[in-house]
Amino acid sequence: MTAQQALKEKASDMSNAHDPNFMDRNLALEVVRVTEAAALAASGLVGRGDKVAADQVAVDAMRDALNSLHIQGKVVIGEGERDEAPMLYIGEEVGDGKGPRIDIALDPLEGTDITAAGGPNALAVVAMTDEGGFLNAPDVYMDKIAVGPGVDPDVLDLDAPIGEVLAKIAKEKGGKVEDLMVCILDRDRHEGLIADVRKTGARINLIGDGDVSAVIATTEPDTGIDVYVGSGGAPEGVLAAAALQCIGGSMLGRLTFRNDDEIARAERWGITDLNVVYKTNDLAKPGNVMFAATGVTDGSMMRGVRRYPGGAKTSSIVMRSKSGTVRRVEATHNFKRKDWIAGI
Repeated sequence: MTAQQALKEKASDMSNAHDPNFMDRNLALEVVRVTEAAALAASGLVGRGDKVAADQVAVDAMRDALNSLHIQGKVVIGEGERDEAPMLYIGEEVGDGKGPRIDIALDPLEGTDITAAGGPNALAVVAMTDEGGFLNAPDVYMDKIAVGPGVDPDVLDLDAPIGEVLAKIAKEKGGKVEDLMVCILDRDRHEGLIADVRKTGARINLIGDGDVSAVIATTEPDTGIDVYVGSGGAPEGVLAAAALQCIGGSMLGRLTFRNDDEIARAERWGITDLNVVYKTNDLAKPGNVMFAATGVTDGSMMRGVRRYPGGAKTSSIVMRSKSGTVRRVEATHNFKRKDWIAGI
């Protein structure tokens, strides 16, 4: 390549950098570096019984990676409010402050208990969108039901008996209720729900944690999961909706409150209708959503981090709603290289 050709190529790259679509494509691929960094950090504490330490190293690595991005980022779904720092708190600004304005939903380690115990389906998760694209969900519980593509969203209902809803979903999928696999968090609060699902004849997959992964699993036939239902974290509901905007599928969510403090927290975030049922588009607006997740431990969606002396391998998924592209990324990280920093 001649010097003149090199200058023309550089000029073309600079011109493309001002093209919003160019920025979107590049940012979508950069996001996976963020989840890789958090997953690699957390992987060193798998099975060691310290969920707080595992979460903290994931947070620190994710923050460093986010701050390397060419964005004006704001965390809208994070690890709590500002007084809970040094976690990635709601309202924290990240990035180099020079790129597009981006709202960020994240969970540096979805499945802290899973990681501490060495169980399956722990993930590092990040979603990004334009300003105002995510529901400002307070850190309370949310009743949820989610399905993958090919099911009419109108059959979902948080108030109808679960048997009726499952019958409609089975009909949409061209099968019987007995063919369905329903994923539910294994919690005491779900005792009645589990009993009701069993009465329908549907099969159940009880999980200890990780309902973002569980919602995404409804979109992948190979996982065997048809429906996710139950009560989990509201922030995780927004993250799951971001993934569904990219990969397809539908969910409903409704905030639930255990006390007046949680109601006050919701009101601080501008939520006045405490009984509203949110649809996928309410939780994560369509149009320009990017989602990435990297496995920390082996799961139904992807493998966990595989560490070996001097390096590690990661498995990730990265999605972009504008194009509908879903990429699976297998990366090898060489810790011996001097420029290797937190695997990014």
